[in-house]
Amino acid sequence: MEAECTKKTRGRVGAVILAGGQGKRMNSTVQKQYMLLAGRPLLVYALEAFEQSPVDEIVLVTGAGEEDYVMREILAPHQITKVSAVVQGGKERYHSVYAGLLSLHDCDYVLIHDGARPLVDQGIIGRAIAGAVAEDACVVGMPVKDTIKVADSDDYAADTPDRSSLWQVQTPQAFAYPLIRSAYDALMADPALQAGITDDAMVVEKLAGNRIKLIEGSYENLKVTTPEDLVVAEALLKRRAAVSNSASNKKMFCN
Repeated sequence: MEAECTKKTRGRVGAVILAGGQGKRMNSTVQKQYMLLAGRPLLVYALEAFEQSPVDEIVLVTGAGEEDYVMREILAPHQITKVSAVVQGGKERYHSVYAGLLSLHDCDYVLIHDGARPLVDQGIIGRAIAGAVAEDACVVGMPVKDTIKVADSDDYAADTPDRSSLWQVQTPQAFAYPLIRSAYDALMADPALQAGITDDAMVVEKLAGNRIKLIEGSYENLKVTTPEDLVVAEALLKRRAAVSNSASNKKMFCN
């Protein structure tokens, strides 16, 4: 899939990786993107995935005053070379995304990813690029496994939507750059439009009127939000390593 996406991609592909969250639900004095996951800062995993992908350029968005720390303690030690800029984010997610979009250089397509999703892989990134090229706007996600209840204001179940039509949305979310940039320009020009915005697809749906294509992500592509998520992510990383080692050993034996 990676080779296919590289072949199909025409023009320059950028990525905006968001790493400015406070991570209050982690109950830690260390911001979650810098917490250790299997002995390495959580943010490193997403950065390495995009470093090894067909993406041409990465803009990393951090919290205020963290730019020097990230360049010194994250990018340099782990040889992340595709990051062209480390910029300060804003109060809300959409402020941070906009700062990232403004810092990209002549990109035709852009992938926007949460740095707190460490298990993104080359298949997901490749499918996101291909989706942006084919559709102009797409998000990765997976069909929900659980029944979903809509709650009323008193926390009683008010409705049960059909599970077969529901997806849990992940990142990266991928767009033709002129489309997402124009939608964000409009959003930032009018604060009245900003209420209730939770992801980039909403910005494009609301302000550009584009349909958003849902493409396959992975149930492993979780967002680390609570301490339990760290435990799950570490277990998944260990399983990946075991599978990779087994495949390598099998190849050596066959040779």
